[in-house]
Amino acid sequence: MQWHRKEKQIVKIDEKEYELDSLSNQAKEQLASVQFVDAELQRIQAQAAVLQTARAAYVSALKEALPVAVDMSEVVIGNVK
Repeated sequence: MQWHRKEKQIVKIDEKEYELDSLSNQAKEQLASVQFVDAELQRIQAQAAVLQTARAAYVSALKEALPVAVDMSEVVIGNVK
């Protein structure tokens, strides 16, 4: 869906152009709802990207904070291996 600025506002839906003023009130309400949902999806996708980046940073910090793992097969206690 694209908006073109000309003398009259044109909305393009499924490759067809419509003058905004020619749409019924119901069509205009549905168009507004689609635009709202598109904006919300874009906002949520951006928020998801931020959260994924933060998660990666936290995982990295967690790995650095973990104690060094000891390979118990190499540990010798007294004379027993």
